[in-house]
Amino acid sequence: MFGPARAGFPSAAETATARSVFPTRQSVVALLCAVAGAAQEPAAWEPRPVSTVLEAQVELHRRGFSCGAIDGVAGGQTAAALRAFQRARGLGESGALDAATREYLWLTAAALKVRTLMPEDFSGLRPLPATWLEKSLEPDLAHASLLERIAEQHRAGVNFLRRLNPGTDWDALEPGATVSVPAVGPVAIAGRAAQITIRLEARELEAIDAEGRVLLHCPVSIARKVEKRPSGELQVIVIVREPNYTFDPEVFPESEEGRELGRRLIIPPGPNNPVGRAWIGLNLPGYGIHGTPDPEKVGRTESHGCFRLANWDAVTLLNLARVGLVVRVEP
Repeated sequence: MFGPARAGFPSAAETATARSVFPTRQSVVALLCAVAGAAQEPAAWEPRPVSTVLEAQVELHRRGFSCGAIDGVAGGQTAAALRAFQRARGLGESGALDAATREYLWLTAAALKVRTLMPEDFSGLRPLPATWLEKSLEPDLAHASLLERIAEQHRAGVNFLRRLNPGTDWDALEPGATVSVPAVGPVAIAGRAAQITIRLEARELEAIDAEGRVLLHCPVSIARKVEKRPSGELQVIVIVREPNYTFDPEVFPESEEGRELGRRLIIPPGPNNPVGRAWIGLNLPGYGIHGTPDPEKVGRTESHGCFRLANWDAVTLLNLARVGLVVRVEP
């Protein structure tokens, strides 16, 4: 990890400019295209403090401070990730990309890279069936499109990838084509989690070590109905990678299909499975921490009761979790 340095550190004017980057979604394209061009020259890269919201989002993800889907736009989840990073470094929790934060948040590699698509990137793609019964008959619930797959692999929003690659017809791409993507993927967290903390009001989850250090921070969706939100101390009782899912009509009384079926269905594994790519079951029947096929909705929409994470965060947490790990749910 790169520590603070004074040589080449941005001036107050540069810092003020950085704070104003990406004031709207419409302003993002020109700068992204410029950065994408720079990302094609990795040999020229030198570590430095982050200077834009996009760079901050990418570097925060690399260090286990997830801000949800990377989109280059400052928002509530980015502010929450910054506050968690600031708290971990003993800084004031402003939630802003201020000068003190940038002294510690150094960009360890270019924020964007050019990815050459391989044949395996196109393998197994298929449209997601509309009904529960049709889903249960599939061999797996794979990604529905190349765009969806690449976005998940690089922790990005699909609309962000479209803006980052203007003029690209994602449905017409073939092996050998190149696209610009955030330079981040699977994250390996060093350390051993002593507790998972879920804060309901803040809609955030953190894995913490025995010394109280934050190993992983990420947004989380919680139950829509207050009475379905557990509180207090729970424990992990099972950990499943690439789980299947049992569709129970009693859990979805609003589903006309469920009422007509009148029976449970086993939904196969895959990134578009309702519980995503990871299931961390808790000692409260029916409750768990799991992934979701809709990462951009995490923390913004509510669940039937479980705690939902983006697939990439659920997989990262799964690698930290173990049977018996305490999960504390706070108001």
